[in-house]
Amino acid sequence: MKHFAPSFEVIVPSFGSSFTYASYTENTNNKSDIWHYHPEIELVYIQGGTGKRQIGSHISYYSDGDLILIGSNLPHCGFTNDQTGNKVETVIQMRPDFLGESFFDIVEMKKINKLLQEARVGIAFTNETKKRVGEQIEQMKSKAAFEKLLLFLKILNDLAHSKDGVYLNADGFSLVTQVQDNDKINIVFNFVKDRFQEPIALEEVATLVSMTVPSFCRFFKKITNKTFTTFVNEYRLVHACKLLSEKPISITTICFESGFNNFSHFNKLFKDYTGKSASQYRNELKNVMK
Repeated sequence: MKHFAPSFEVIVPSFGSSFTYASYTENTNNKSDIWHYHPEIELVYIQGGTGKRQIGSHISYYSDGDLILIGSNLPHCGFTNDQTGNKVETVIQMRPDFLGESFFDIVEMKKINKLLQEARVGIAFTNETKKRVGEQIEQMKSKAAFEKLLLFLKILNDLAHSKDGVYLNADGFSLVTQVQDNDKINIVFNFVKDRFQEPIALEEVATLVSMTVPSFCRFFKKITNKTFTTFVNEYRLVHACKLLSEKPISITTICFESGFNNFSHFNKLFKDYTGKSASQYRNELKNVMK
């Protein structure tokens, strides 16, 4: 039986630095395969590859790499694995007060402070910002501690002024600060991640977190602003998007491999979610690839 308990990640700053900087080639960052959370703010750059973004109650699919800013204690899952196809993944983690309790309150830091507050819902950066800032993040690797800090502040300033940010939990994700609630929602997220291809009974999930079905439904909606069924369906639909872009298999097979047991229901949900049919989605991807 799988263990669905959440993981609280303990992070230690890099030697001689006030924050953590780690660079992984290809899929060597396999330690965060489960949903986890930590008080540190996290900036992740993935060079190339395609995969799933799973942050808070948001699930989506990224292509051609990613640049993501994740706020303090916002639960998330790892972004790369042996199927992602990325070249490098770089992760920067820092405490909100890593430069002192009031450093970000000074007038010059006003925009950056606002950015770090907004990161509580998770932000993905696209287009030119992803490319430009991604290169700067990789340049940090060869810098001495002081130059690395200066470049990091420049990167945060660049992100704070960017127009390419997309809020990932735009509908709201208010993780209650009580530890037991944090633990419950993480147990549910881990369960869905591992079991979305199978039928999931509400009773089973409610039992996992020692709640009645009505209490669990209210709890989940309050925190994620989504019903549990919507969350599971979105998880399955994002997996279907991934399969459509990566595997030359029939759409019917993709439907069932994504956890749906009714093809017409899958088609309807897919169109509602993406604005196009599964075959349209695949054809447009092929045209982009050309």
